[in-house]
Amino acid sequence: MPRVYIVNSAVPNAFATGRNPEHAAVCVTSGIMKILSPEEISGVLGHELSHVKHGDILLSSVVASMAGVISMMSRFGMYAGTGRRDNENRSPIAGLLMLILAPLAAMLIQLAISRSREYMADYSGGILCGNPDYLASALDKIDAIATQRTLPNASPSTAHMFIVSPFSAQDAKALFSTHPATEDRIKKLQEESEEMRAGKKLEYK
Repeated sequence: MPRVYIVNSAVPNAFATGRNPEHAAVCVTSGIMKILSPEEISGVLGHELSHVKHGDILLSSVVASMAGVISMMSRFGMYAGTGRRDNENRSPIAGLLMLILAPLAAMLIQLAISRSREYMADYSGGILCGNPDYLASALDKIDAIATQRTLPNASPSTAHMFIVSPFSAQDAKALFSTHPATEDRIKKLQEESEEMRAGKKLEYK
């Protein structure tokens, strides 16, 4: 059982951390406990426990590290060989494009992986709590406040860990958001709920 912590913040949110289930922790803000019902909180915790089970925290750290390495290598490739004779044959435009596009591509891949893991945690969390509608309702309530207020002391390097982006008030619709659009997540959860009501057996992934 992961350790459970509470952050004293009126902005509702939650996250999981830890490199594996044996060293995991789940944290919720005091704000989330005030606006959500027990059923909705179970959906949030199901989502976060799914992240723990899937090893998403470690995966995100590895992907972020790889993106950093790619960015560093692109800079090295741009400036390596300074002073060599063959520099005259190199295209400065090609070097500049590499310097810009390589880190951008790495970041887009990192964001795509982050979004796909959020969808997976939603799906598994909906099964774990027993009703995907609980999580869908929770996301709707959290997002309504998150789009108005930024979570205090939030860091861009840890934004992917939260159930809803702590910077939703700034970039909820942005290309570079770490999370899928909340309305898309809710729609998928509602579809999952309909399948459960229809008697379809869903497998916990």
